[in-house]
Amino acid sequence: MQSIYHQIRQQARQIVSRYPTPDFYRDHARAYETSKQVFDNDPIIKKLLRFVTDNLEDDFGHGLLHAVKVSHDAGALVQIEAGHGDFDRDHLPRLVCLVQSAGLLHDIKRKKKDHSAHAAAYAKKVLKKYQFSSQEIEDICCAIQNHEAFKDNIDLGTPFGELLSNCLYDADKFRWGPDNFNDTIWDMVSYFNPPLTDFMKGYPKGMEKIAAIKPTFRTPAGKKFGPQFIDLGLAIGEELYELIKTEFPEYL
Repeated sequence: MQSIYHQIRQQARQIVSRYPTPDFYRDHARAYETSKQVFDNDPIIKKLLRFVTDNLEDDFGHGLLHAVKVSHDAGALVQIEAGHGDFDRDHLPRLVCLVQSAGLLHDIKRKKKDHSAHAAAYAKKVLKKYQFSSQEIEDICCAIQNHEAFKDNIDLGTPFGELLSNCLYDADKFRWGPDNFNDTIWDMVSYFNPPLTDFMKGYPKGMEKIAAIKPTFRTPAGKKFGPQFIDLGLAIGEELYELIKTEFPEYL
């Protein structure tokens, strides 16, 4: 990464630190903490995390940190949404495990075109070595294939599959808020290393893409809390854009 991007990343993180934590983590603190406990203690997730750590390319903005955050939030969303539906609460720990497995694997083929389909196909092979039923593997892989925005979804065969798919999608799109300017774009910049002039030319279109995510959240909780993530990301992005123009004009 060019040294100029190191400076801008530091400025971006300072901007992010001044904004509030999204309300989701306050209003659903219990579900979030339970999700993290499952993530830290479930033997399947622990084993899968080791696999992903060894196999997920960590230099393209959607690496291990991203996968872990998506898994934590998806596990919380599953608890919230299952609590509102006709799901047996005894199944909740298993549902959390399933959606966290999808979260860990959803970007395992991030550098490929149509990466969600490639990741789903790859996950189907990987998960055969884990203690999942064939239907659970199918639900996980359908969720992975459906996690991209602005694409048609494949049909889901079960209510569990639909729940996992929607929760994975929303957790992934929560990352388009403050996380985007804290980590994601800088990892992508590190990979592509574009001149700052090119980075700035593409900036407005990138902001438009973030804004377009706002109406796409799928779960009731996602629709309630997701737009705040996006609004925070947009505010941070706008502030950073003006800062770059003001403080780094010699690079533009």
